Amino acid sequence: MSKNSYAIPNEKILERLRFENPWWNTKEIDSELKSMKHRLYFNLFFPLVQEVSVKRALVLMGPRRVGKTVMMHHAIQGLLDHGVPPSSLFFVGIDNPIYINMGLEELLKLATEAAGQETADGHFVFFDEIQYLKNWEHHLKILVDSYPKTKFIVSGSAAAALRVKSGESGAGRFHDFMLPPLTFQEYLHLLQMESLIQETNTTYNGKQIPFYKARDIKALNEQFFAYLNYGGYPEVLFNESIRSNMPRFIKNDIIDKVLLRDLPSLYGIRDVQELNRFFTYLAYNTGKEFSHQKIAKESGLKKDVIRRYMDYLESAFLINVVNKIDENARYFKRITGFKVFLTNPSLRTALFSPVAPTDSEAGNMVETAIYAQWLHRENVRLHYAKWKMGRKEGEVDMVMLDGGTLNPNWALEIKWSNRFIEKPKELKSLLTFCKNNHLSAALVTSIDKQIQLNALGIELNFYPSSLYAYVVGANTLKFRAP
Repeated sequence: MSKNSYAIPNEKILERLRFENPWWNTKEIDSELKSMKHRLYFNLFFPLVQEVSVKRALVLMGPRRVGKTVMMHHAIQGLLDHGVPPSSLFFVGIDNPIYINMGLEELLKLATEAAGQETADGHFVFFDEIQYLKNWEHHLKILVDSYPKTKFIVSGSAAAALRVKSGESGAGRFHDFMLPPLTFQEYLHLLQMESLIQETNTTYNGKQIPFYKARDIKALNEQFFAYLNYGGYPEVLFNESIRSNMPRFIKNDIIDKVLLRDLPSLYGIRDVQELNRFFTYLAYNTGKEFSHQKIAKESGLKKDVIRRYMDYLESAFLINVVNKIDENARYFKRITGFKVFLTNPSLRTALFSPVAPTDSEAGNMVETAIYAQWLHRENVRLHYAKWKMGRKEGEVDMVMLDGGTLNPNWALEIKWSNRFIEKPKELKSLLTFCKNNHLSAALVTSIDKQIQLNALGIELNFYPSSLYAYVVGANTLKFRAP
């Protein structure tokens, strides 16, 4: 059989392109996609799509199933609403086998023909699931250089590979946009439940700042735990069949594809089943402290293999590694411990079982969810503090270091408990850390109490964990530039 016997006739490819671009005839995207609410991150993404004065491709990357394809279609509808001619908008799903072995330029020319256009000048071209094209970054760089009057927007779920390849080849030609799992704020937004939150002001460290409060903290906490268990993926919120079978949805559609198919070989990983087992081990222990020595002892893996696996899982946006500092906010001379958090707490639910507010794992899941909200914030240095304090160990759950001075800006203790409101002096580690680092105020989360107290001269600001998670996500969007 000759090599060309596998070729698909051009007319069939043109038919597929016309099917993928219904707005050429209808002047709008598919009605089901159009009816879906925008993710709040769309307001940051769309201006980058519209930006044509800077000759750079826009690379939308992120984990699987967080809404990248839907966001691209919403961007197409946005362009239509702004008067861009329908035939000037091309969408190509690279993961379709009909396009196998075809380069981006060849696809661009076929899309131009299918739309009845003579040139791609002034057009917006969307390539979805770009990682399915070998050497995509070289193809895209050539297109950006060869078609300066065309805006290219590409997406991909193989975040690890995309991030490496985009950084290597796209300097000056690509603009990366990371779309993370849903924040708790976005979760409430999509379910039209933001009425549970009310904007207000609060006093922190002697200053009045914009803040929020819960109108109904019981209802907010119920939604918070639903978010912990199911809320990272938009389609789960509206599909009861998926929600009732989270293990199949997340394991088959997300975890297996990332761990088994999304180019782990890029990191020198050959035993993908072992990688899968390693990720399951980390997921079960999300929020706990590890060391390379401890993991090696419990898993039987060599330390260099552990490091390679963790690099891949972090680049694939499945885990986040948080490093330790001491009571004076200084780094240790050698890494003796670190914490590992899932970037999306519902990954743990899918692998094991849902967590209830009264379960022993609830505290770690709440801490994982709060760290997950902060992962959306750019250029933030988050750590935890741990040190010897007499016969015991002192620990503070989250510390933010200043990017310039490396001094602590603030400290947070994450508690799924109200007991420290009655006994704030028992927060000895937090109070000691604040004294050592000249912090006059600190944050503490609770189950459902919001109050400001003073202990040993330190202002302690207690907020319900669910409310704090909402605030972090809301402020990230408010202050993040496109």
